[in-house]
Amino acid sequence: MDPAKVEAITKWPRLTSVTERLVSAPVLTLPSRSGGFQIYSDASKKGLGCVLMQHGKVIAYASRQLKPYEVNDPTNDLELAAVVFALKIWRHYLYGESCDIFTDHKSLKYIFTQRELNMRQRRWLELLKDYDTNIQYHLGKANVVADALSRNSGIIAGIKVEEEIIRDLERLGIELYVSGQHGYWASLRIEP
Repeated sequence: MDPAKVEAITKWPRLTSVTERLVSAPVLTLPSRSGGFQIYSDASKKGLGCVLMQHGKVIAYASRQLKPYEVNDPTNDLELAAVVFALKIWRHYLYGESCDIFTDHKSLKYIFTQRELNMRQRRWLELLKDYDTNIQYHLGKANVVADALSRNSGIIAGIKVEEEIIRDLERLGIELYVSGQHGYWASLRIEP
């Protein structure tokens, strides 16, 4: 037996099955200031969901359940609420950057030219004007991730950070402490 061949076989990468890929956490990347962002948003009768992307890579996911007083809101308001939810959550990434917002609700594309808006829509429109946004229609069937997040808003996926990011943090001498893992939220504190 050739020891080199035995070693090559024993060091083969582990096979990944479809099931394993489905249950593993997604890998998120850090945003760069080199280009615009894309937000894919969706609303359902259960919740709001959105995905922040840049250069085709996912930066963050966000979802939340509808509050009891929002359940009976019209679809137009819920879809706009999903966009506003995304802008508020990721304002530190989006302020001063161009952002394309994709929604499966066609009437939102014309929100800036609509004549009759209710007070809530007017207030949200003022918030939208603070950002360099371009709202585009995106077929609901193609907006799979945001659609799933809005329907399963009570479930939060685990987050796996790329090993390269962890190595960079270790090189800089930065330690990560995670505290408050109660319910759906965890706080993250970074200290040098």
